[in-house]
Amino acid sequence: MWYEDSVFYQIYPLGFCGAPFENDGVLQHRILKVIDWIPHIKKLGANAIYFSPVFESDTHGYNTRDYGLIDKRLGTNDDFKKVVDELHKEGIKVVLDGVFNHVGRGFFGFKDVQEKKWDSPYKDWFNISFDGNSNYNDGFWYEGWEGHFDLVKLNLRNPAVKDHIFDKIRYWVSEFGIDGLRLDVAYCLDRDFLRDLRRVANDISPDFLLLGELLHGDYNQFVNDEMLHSATNYACYKGLYSSFNCMNMFEIINTLIQQFGPENWSWYRGKHFLSFVDNHDVTRIASILDRPEHLPLIYTLMFGMPGIPCVYYGSEWGTQARKEEGDPALRVSFDTPEWNDLTDHIARLAEIEKNSEALCHGSFRSVVLTNHQCIFERKTDNERILVAINASDQEYTAHFDAGCGMADELLTGTKHDFGGGSVLPPYSSQIWKMER
Repeated sequence: MWYEDSVFYQIYPLGFCGAPFENDGVLQHRILKVIDWIPHIKKLGANAIYFSPVFESDTHGYNTRDYGLIDKRLGTNDDFKKVVDELHKEGIKVVLDGVFNHVGRGFFGFKDVQEKKWDSPYKDWFNISFDGNSNYNDGFWYEGWEGHFDLVKLNLRNPAVKDHIFDKIRYWVSEFGIDGLRLDVAYCLDRDFLRDLRRVANDISPDFLLLGELLHGDYNQFVNDEMLHSATNYACYKGLYSSFNCMNMFEIINTLIQQFGPENWSWYRGKHFLSFVDNHDVTRIASILDRPEHLPLIYTLMFGMPGIPCVYYGSEWGTQARKEEGDPALRVSFDTPEWNDLTDHIARLAEIEKNSEALCHGSFRSVVLTNHQCIFERKTDNERILVAINASDQEYTAHFDAGCGMADELLTGTKHDFGGGSVLPPYSSQIWKMER
């Protein structure tokens, strides 16, 4: 599928566009700002965008009021259609956030229950007990997502709820021409619902992507021929930055061996998960790394490892923000995009990724591994790539059998040959295309 050869760019629209946190109901055409950023997105090398929630919501987007309307703080449906059309003209795919586990208290069905109680035709759309009460004194108890009662959990086993969601997805495809969905808290979704959703996706198009937000556990339970195509690789997220901060490359490489290595027991060989160093929910990578010199290196590692690389808007030039400062700090608005050496480096990595069969589809094998250095191989029948990282402030000479002994083409980094002994400069990363 198309996503396997893609580089994603994530935008959190409400923050990106500078919308107020509370839905003030005032129509503003802010989403058109994305069009002004298309040249930057293309120059960066991204060919797919993942939009966090765009539909009418109470506050942050994940408490949906109406799956059929673009949030008034962002604009109109026609505005968003124009944005998607312009992205598609530039060859950029569009994936939307599908928030189907829960809705906001402003969702039309929940408001009807508040008004009519047990006489509401929507009472079975939620998990409700009229023998209790809620924190909001609604006169009935309902299930909220993980104790958050501003997020009203949907009853995804109710055929009417499924029909409503599936009809809206078909509408998004017919109205906007979207190319897939990222499913919020997919680990919470009813598995029969996911199977039904996969059938809907297959009917829409064999190339319609279902990418689930998964944290830990066995991703195979969700990513399979009957459910999701892909998932967020949170299992590697902590290892990416911790390997640099702790100067222990064993952490991330051993995880990658477990996931994609050559052994028969490797968990996910042949699967393509979304790789990231930060997103709208976690501390920006420039704020979490102890050494700024490691910033380009972690992106080389993320692009080089198996998976679909995703860059969070603003992080490509090293924006800083910490989770403990609050979600708004992670989801800020920039007047214009910036460009610096880091952005240049990421753009080069994106072009290498998109044009490398081995990086998109190749096997994974660890070649050299120390606390401070790693070299790993990505390989297909047609191409062989070596990715080298030296996280140390000291020069390192790597002695290993490179197979053919010579590098055919340096894709990024400092030029040298992988024969007899390869010198890796301090705080450096290289990607080499090797002779077969």
